[in-house]
Amino acid sequence: MRAIIILICVCALLGTTSCGGSGSSSGGGKEKVVAAFYPLAFAAQEIGRGKVEVENLTPAGAEPHDLEISPRDVRDLRGADLVLLVGHGFQPQLEQAAGSGDKVVALLDTPGLNLFPNGDPHVWLDPQRYILIVRRIGSALHQSDSTQRLITRIRALDREYRRGLAHCARREIVTSHEAFAYLAQRYGLRQVAITGLTPEAEPAPRDLQRVIELVRKTHATTIFFETLVSPRIAETVARETGAKTAVLNPIEGLTPAEQRRGDDYFTVMRSNLAQLRLALGCR
Repeated sequence: MRAIIILICVCALLGTTSCGGSGSSSGGGKEKVVAAFYPLAFAAQEIGRGKVEVENLTPAGAEPHDLEISPRDVRDLRGADLVLLVGHGFQPQLEQAAGSGDKVVALLDTPGLNLFPNGDPHVWLDPQRYILIVRRIGSALHQSDSTQRLITRIRALDREYRRGLAHCARREIVTSHEAFAYLAQRYGLRQVAITGLTPEAEPAPRDLQRVIELVRKTHATTIFFETLVSPRIAETVARETGAKTAVLNPIEGLTPAEQRRGDDYFTVMRSNLAQLRLALGCR
């Protein structure tokens, strides 16, 4: 209810009855793209390099599920030439503010993604599904050559994952957040998640005990946590089972430190692959 009230007030301040209306193009001759969060902003930036101005509405270090929009965000949405959203309620306040129309693209509606019935939005962690997202963004930006160059890089990443995870002693990955099911499906792994799709949800005691028992049964050596949320629950499971903890990044955003290092989608995905190979005993 609080989020809805905030949104209504924001729209009223801007003097409009619809937050999904058309706005003006950005200055400087560049197409203005507003992206909901990092994986979409990264793809738009790579595809439109030098020809588009990309704004990521989720700040560095922020968890995108929890994003609350500001009056400035709504102005940016209305003034954009293209708005890239995840859709399907991943960021409900942002989706409501963006509305609909030709300039608003909800990327989970992309044909061929084959979404899981539980509404899992983390398709960008599967390179093959991310290619479909990239292709749709490229079509919206009318940039075929740069889109194909990015797709070529993602296909090379997919081959690295296939080779790197082909021969492993274990196939179960224990994660603090149920974000890696698409990746696990693509490469023949099994995700054991401590919490559900909302990263900061607290697991019920019986769910925590179930995960602890599975860790012991599968002889998992590593409990994965992520960079944008507390590692406390993962550390609890690790302590109970004698496992260690490590980072497996769902790439929902970069931290300020990652930005300073020059990390991007590819460097983080390759870091994830290295962590998986170590945890699963791959050769």
